[in-house]
Amino acid sequence: MQNSYLRTSIVLLSCFLITSTAALAQGFNLEGRKKRTTIPFQLVRNMIVIKLKINDRGPYNFILDTGVGMMVITEPSMVDSLIAPSYRKLNLYGLGDGQSLEAYVAPSIKVDVKGVKNKGMAAAILAKDHFGLSNYAGMDIHGLLGYQFFHDLSVKINFLDSALVVTKPKDMRKMSGSQQIPITIENFRPYIYSDLELPDGTKKNSKLLVDIGAGHSLLLENNEAPVKRYISKANLGMGFNGPISGFMSRIGKMQLGKYKFGDVITSFPDKDSIKTNIVRTSRDGNLGMGILKRFNILINYQAGVMMLKPSAKFKDPFEHDMSGIEYYAGGKDYKRIIINRIETKGNNACIL
Repeated sequence: MQNSYLRTSIVLLSCFLITSTAALAQGFNLEGRKKRTTIPFQLVRNMIVIKLKINDRGPYNFILDTGVGMMVITEPSMVDSLIAPSYRKLNLYGLGDGQSLEAYVAPSIKVDVKGVKNKGMAAAILAKDHFGLSNYAGMDIHGLLGYQFFHDLSVKINFLDSALVVTKPKDMRKMSGSQQIPITIENFRPYIYSDLELPDGTKKNSKLLVDIGAGHSLLLENNEAPVKRYISKANLGMGFNGPISGFMSRIGKMQLGKYKFGDVITSFPDKDSIKTNIVRTSRDGNLGMGILKRFNILINYQAGVMMLKPSAKFKDPFEHDMSGIEYYAGGKDYKRIIINRIETKGNNACIL
């Protein structure tokens, strides 16, 4: 669960840096006359990691993330090779507790992913790594790529084959046996509506961010804590300002189009833990990889659709790590496992 909030702070950072639609308008294009290409990825702790080159250097490992607007480069060692004297430097505030971080805005860098290219896109470059995504993943992670990748492409995600199939939107083919779900793009991010039944029996049609960069199944922000007999206090992860506290529970039902789930493990963050001065798109929460990876997914921003086709993992039970141990990788080649935190025994017993 930890990566969801490490990355949430980066998502909020990207909100700061987006100054205009034009800054993100330059999209990716297929090379030559190709109509499609296949891009391999690694699924690492529920994160889709792809390789790309920046200004003909690399390859670098980037997390593919629909929750991110502007591309964010988190690896400090890349600063010297990418920063030009003319680049704008910002000290960013607003993520809480008066803390700030230093970032640069690169107005035009060249990015190559296998079979697709972007000849001039904007990116935010952090002067220091505040988020530790490499330690969380146990491998080098250099940043996150989101809206700019999905804007001009139709992207099919096959989790069993660990492959992205990318086409131009006009060449998109419907997946046989799939359910087509409308999406809206707001502030450079995709949203859907889903019918939920909360632990207290309340039924709600909820607006959710489709977030392939979030490791959890479901997170609900605008709800009171569920009734006591269902809840478990939990440390939901680490954000820019420290631990994110809240609750975990199982909701009764969730429906995506014709697909229904029961007993979905759901996070309810404490409002004070995720407080921010940034104005965000109004929503009820976000839908993460714990559910999305149960499907083959096709996302087409321009058509405003997401197609879902159940995979062999569709009926897997929803599980939660009951060890209470929070860990990350360290040392050379990330071969050391470092225990960061141990939960009090019994905290999670009620969500089994």
